[in-house]
Amino acid sequence: MSDFDQGERGGGGRDGDPFGLRRRGGKRKMCRFCADSELFIDYKDSASLRYFISDRGKLVPRRISGNCAKHQREITLAIKRARNVALMPYTSEA
Repeated sequence: MSDFDQGERGGGGRDGDPFGLRRRGGKRKMCRFCADSELFIDYKDSASLRYFISDRGKLVPRRISGNCAKHQREITLAIKRARNVALMPYTSEA
């Protein structure tokens, strides 16, 4: 067998995935706003919006937060509005 088949070049090698590109991990996250219809996104509720901002002040992407595209756009808009009226910071506080 060649080096490629033995997995010495790639990252994975096991399971027929020579470059380790197959997704690892468990269950896919569900959008919390789709799951619970009583939750809504409001720019005035900065405490709930802080979950969607990293410690550096950046927006958390949907692949990390688990939101659907529709609600991620609404969250982005709400965070921008909250920043504009000085309810949330633009950058980290450190």
